[in-house]
Amino acid sequence: MLGYLLASVMTFVTYGIDKRRATRGQWRVPEATLQTMSLCGGFVGALVGRRTFRHKLRKPHFTIVLYAIVTLHALAWVVWWTQIAV
Repeated sequence: MLGYLLASVMTFVTYGIDKRRATRGQWRVPEATLQTMSLCGGFVGALVGRRTFRHKLRKPHFTIVLYAIVTLHALAWVVWWTQIAV
């Protein structure tokens, strides 16, 4: 759980940095990096960061990939919990 928390905080901060850079016309964090951070457990930070910073909300492909990552994590947790229950 601590890993998810740390990954989410790092992802949230990265979304904020990328949004600030976007508004200033500076070098951006690649979308692949943001998605990889989400895949590595930072998906909650990504979801909160998107809403907080109003960032990447108009990118349908990005949104689909992010929600696929969320679904993958949810399924992994279901499998893990059902293995414990058996």
